[in-house]
Parts: sequence; structure tokens; C-alpha cells
Amino acid sequence: MRSFRRGDGRPRVGVVAFQGDVSEHLRAMERVLGDGGSVVEIRKAGIVPGCDGIVLPGGESTTISRHLAKTGVGDEIKSAAWAGVPIMATCAGLIVICEEIVEETRFEPLGLLKARVARNAFGSQKESFEADIEVKGFASPYRAVFIRAPAIVGWSKEVEVMARIGEAAVAVRQDGLLALAFHPELTADDRFHKIFLGMIEGVD
Repeated sequence: MRSFRRGDGRPRVGVVAFQGDVSEHLRAMERVLGDGGSVVEIRKAGIVPGCDGIVLPGGESTTISRHLAKTGVGDEIKSAAWAGVPIMATCAGLIVICEEIVEETRFEPLGLLKARVARNAFGSQKESFEADIEVKGFASPYRAVFIRAPAIVGWSKEVEVMARIGEAAVAVRQDGLLALAFHPELTADDRFHKIFLGMIEGVD
């Protein structure tokens, strides 16, 4: 098990809290951590350096990116990722961390995930859906919630595809990055949050 930044043997997980499914991710991480760690909201610079793992939730990617740039939290996340701190990015968070976005956007992604992503790949908010997906390493299908979801349409050899819908990847890993096109925080199935906790603890 890795040495945690607080020095007490208990991980601290930060959830970027500018916009999106913040409270749902907080509750999911609290469930999987139990008494073995803590969760903190990230709303300003200076919190990321004290975190052992970072969650970048879904929401609206342009809004999230603007806050990341304005506050300096985006630069802190990049530094943390380069230092090996695990990051879980879901839906809009996936868009924010990727290298390339297919459509023209009004923001520059963080460029951490070596992948190309299409925003709203499955349609508008009205076309949101749930689907049972086969996930590498899972003994049974995972019921995934897709809300105006992106899809990964291209990736480098460093990216491990965990789940697909058609030809597009919807769950991938790359070193300390776990990127999901759907919303794991909206279900009672904590398998992805447990994978993320394993990444933080260095046992996954």
C-alpha cells in the first residue's frame, strides 16, 4: 500500500466541485472508503496537492474547464497526474482530461488521456439511456447510465479499453487515469469506485 499524503495511512480523495454530480460522487466515495479515508470538495487551488486521488465528475465540460483554468485547479490536476496521483473522470470529466475533442470547443482540454473524444456522441439529453455493458474484469454486466454522453473514438496503445458500445470505447484506463463515458455515481453498483480506490491504495 502506498504512503498517503496525510501520513496517517488513510487516503484523502478530492472531488472537483465546480459543477455537476458532485454530491453523488461524494456519497459513492464515502461508501467505498468507509472509515478508511476521507473525501473533500475541491473548489479552489491548494486542495489538490493534499489529495491521494481526484474525481472529475460529469456536468458541462465548458463550464468545468473554465473554472479549472480560472482557479488554477486545472494546472494542479495536471501536476498531480504527472506525479502519479490517480484520477477518475466521468462523462464531462472524460472530455476535460482527453488530448483531443472531435468537435470545435471553446476550451483547451487538459491533455492527460491519450484519446480522441466525441461530445454528445449518443445524442442529446432527451436521448439519455441505460445499458448493460460487458466490462473487462467484471464477472457480470454493469448497468451504465449515459446522460448526453461522450464516447472515445480513438486512442493510443497506452490506453486499455475496459468497455465498448459498438466501435466506441466507454470505459478506459491509462496508467493512473480511469475514464468513463457514463455516470457510475448514479447507481448502487460501486465496482468502478472500488477500482479507483484500489488504484489509490496501489493494490489494483
